[in-house]
Amino acid sequence: MKKTVITLAAMVLACLGASAQEYVSKRPAPENRLFTSEAVEAKIAEVTASLKNPKLAWMFANCFPNTLDTTVHFGKDENGDPRTFVYTGDIHAMWLRDSGAQVWPYVQLANQDPHLKEMIAGVINCQFSLIGIDPYANAFNDGPTGTGWQKDRTKMNPNLHERKWEIDSHCYPIRLAYQYWKVTGDTSVFGDKWIKAITNTLQTFREQQRKDGPGPYYFERMTTRQTDTKSGNGFGNPVRPVGLIASAFRPSDDATMYEFLIPSNFFAVSSLRKAAEILETVNGNRKLARECRVLADEVFGALEQYAVVEHPKYGSIYAFEVDGFGNAVMMDDANVPSLLAMAYLGDVTPRDQIYQNTRRFVWSEDNPYFFKGDAAEGIGGPHIGKDMIWPMSIMMKAFTAGNRFRFFTGRPGGRMNGPIEDPEGDAEIKWCIETLIKCDGGTGFMHESFNKDNPEKFTREWFAWANTLFGELILKLIADGKLDLLNSITVQ
Repeated sequence: MKKTVITLAAMVLACLGASAQEYVSKRPAPENRLFTSEAVEAKIAEVTASLKNPKLAWMFANCFPNTLDTTVHFGKDENGDPRTFVYTGDIHAMWLRDSGAQVWPYVQLANQDPHLKEMIAGVINCQFSLIGIDPYANAFNDGPTGTGWQKDRTKMNPNLHERKWEIDSHCYPIRLAYQYWKVTGDTSVFGDKWIKAITNTLQTFREQQRKDGPGPYYFERMTTRQTDTKSGNGFGNPVRPVGLIASAFRPSDDATMYEFLIPSNFFAVSSLRKAAEILETVNGNRKLARECRVLADEVFGALEQYAVVEHPKYGSIYAFEVDGFGNAVMMDDANVPSLLAMAYLGDVTPRDQIYQNTRRFVWSEDNPYFFKGDAAEGIGGPHIGKDMIWPMSIMMKAFTAGNRFRFFTGRPGGRMNGPIEDPEGDAEIKWCIETLIKCDGGTGFMHESFNKDNPEKFTREWFAWANTLFGELILKLIADGKLDLLNSITVQ
């Protein structure tokens, strides 16, 4: 059956029309794929059969399975439990953030494929065990290999690839585990590794509230890049302890200017509340659940007081970073979590006026990392630099466009049922998909970034998170009744 499904997907793509003949699959040969899921292959065949634009169908077929094809290393741990180590792509290490995002779109198919379900459980198990090794690390080696940034001035060890403290490194595993549990009902991932991981998370978040000094974490790197090291002997710029959590680095792995990174603090609030629900319902651990909720409430209260600033053009908007002294960084970065992506992650109510004001600000030339050129417009960041747009930002614009995110219950994640008449939002979504189609650099894949005037000038030919996110976006649009919109796109 597996070979039949794969063949069916290829046949569907080949039958999309004469113009489709130039679109040869960029996937590895079946025998060279690291992991194969019958449910994923069936979904590829279903979607490519429904898409009329041959290039869009080709890009979806290349991108959606890219994480499975090229980055998933599935096996068992010393106890016989599933363990899945996930590369980011061209960097052969496992980032807690990237791996959680890379396999996220497959969770919706887990009940249709026991093999896929076990692989995702393996990712969660691996993430929890890695947090148990060092809660301040963002990226890990597959065992104590000693590769990576071993010369950084911080508490490195051979298991760590990089030790940049980023709040979202703890949030993504919770987000993935919570969604996996809600979809599958499987509680097997919430054992001892989970309890150790969430205990470490609580301790680390509290330490980085910096109520009793800067805490144990410091980081310095011998480098010419200002964004790759921390000032203040490795502790960063001073902050006033107001209840927010300090994040030494952003999701881009760039150093924060002011330690209180607002999108990541919002992500921490929603993640802690998810963790509390798991702890109470699955583990019966009311004490830890209460600790999560108390911390979430404290951080949320501090966000209400310190995260919002008045902009002369846009009114009340969320700052990107603050320090508790009244100073703020006004920008957005393409990496998720970002200000733009807070509605995608479910961290804010999308129709909230402050978020909408912020959304207009970040997608404008008032954001120093918004770039507009002959080929496209979008958000980048210091990580790659001037004039380089991240496709991820264009995807986030599509995910958060118009009434697709209008809530009907007030419950985070709740959406209206059925197609919604929303011409403005539809036009925005269509522009985003057209731009992504035109700006693949002729490769059939997404990239880390591309030049605003020339999409053939791009970074990271193999970046699995962006590829799988593109597949997630197309699936979400179809599920939201936007297939006709996708089929109205004619650009190649």
